[in-house]
Amino acid sequence: MLTVTQVERAEPRSRPAKANVKPKQQQEFPDINTIRKAIPAHCFEPSTLRSLSYVARDVAMAAGLVYGALTYIPTVADPVYRALLWTAYGFLQGLVCVGIWILAHECGHGAFSVHRRLNDFVGWVLHSALLVPFFSWKFSHARHHRFTGHMQKDMAFVPRTSPSYFVEKLGKALSSFVDAEVLEDAPIINLIRLLGQQLGGWQVYLLINATAGDDSLQNKDSKWWRRSHFDPFSGVFRPQEALYIFLSDVGLALTLVGLYFASMALDWQTVFLLYGVPYFWINHWLVAITYLHHTHQDVPHYDGERWTFVSGALATVDRDFGFVGRHIFHGIIDTHVVHHLFSRIPFYHAEEATKAIKPLLGDLYHSDESSFVGSLWETSCSCQYVEMDPKDPGVMRWAK
Repeated sequence: MLTVTQVERAEPRSRPAKANVKPKQQQEFPDINTIRKAIPAHCFEPSTLRSLSYVARDVAMAAGLVYGALTYIPTVADPVYRALLWTAYGFLQGLVCVGIWILAHECGHGAFSVHRRLNDFVGWVLHSALLVPFFSWKFSHARHHRFTGHMQKDMAFVPRTSPSYFVEKLGKALSSFVDAEVLEDAPIINLIRLLGQQLGGWQVYLLINATAGDDSLQNKDSKWWRRSHFDPFSGVFRPQEALYIFLSDVGLALTLVGLYFASMALDWQTVFLLYGVPYFWINHWLVAITYLHHTHQDVPHYDGERWTFVSGALATVDRDFGFVGRHIFHGIIDTHVVHHLFSRIPFYHAEEATKAIKPLLGDLYHSDESSFVGSLWETSCSCQYVEMDPKDPGVMRWAK
């Protein structure tokens, strides 16, 4: 079994240059150990007490929002004001629960504490409460970090290499009226694509391992319906990981039972407003964060011959989401590059670690401080599929 710790220990060596790659191009990436030495040693040391304090803070905020919603919103007589208050609650609770999701993410990487069992227990509880299969995600996410930017082996995000199937078929059907290339750039098409990604992207990934590379599966002969994160014998996982996948499913079942009894004590409409609406907000933010971390005109992808761990880890981009990103989302938006280089750095040391490596990386470090929400639309318009760079063999860049 490839644990997150083992993944990080497997990081130090970049793959040697291949014959078809110019040495100058390959050598521009510093060795992982050189990057590590630029970071103060204490940045790699998690504090169990500090990590738990963030859990207590975020859970208290979530509980406070639930208490406030149940206590005060039903007393508002005007249905319009009541609807607005429920809307505000769902949005705010979604933000807070993304923070909780990210703390479980820290557990999955071993950055929460030095105690593996504590990490697994806290991560399992927090992710299960948000209907996330913790161990299933932990294993596949570790492999995503191991092969970030690899066009064949990345477990989480491999972009298309041609226009979407939907646009191609629609273009053929409307070929008498509109050019397919014009249709590809139509705002309505992009809106449909973006809504599908934001509303259902996370669930589709969990169900069929969508957007993963062709060679990322542990069992490459498994059919598409046997690639679920909920199936203990899925092709996504190794046979020895089946028990952990089952434990993930148990956690989800316990949460669903809790929601059932809550709907009996209250009513299903109230439970949907308390839990269901924030759930969709959480998924929206998580898909947006992942998408924008790996999608930017300046950020390439690599084929198997050219890819190295360092080049893949640096094929990510730091974004800015202001106060929410730094204090509610625990800086994951702002410090994702260093997180991909060293995933066991706790989030509260990631900003210091980022500042330490930026002078060393120079132009290899990518960041974008433009509007996070605005970038979601602009990026989905400009970064739809990648194609081979004719001037740089083995490098895939976003099609213009």
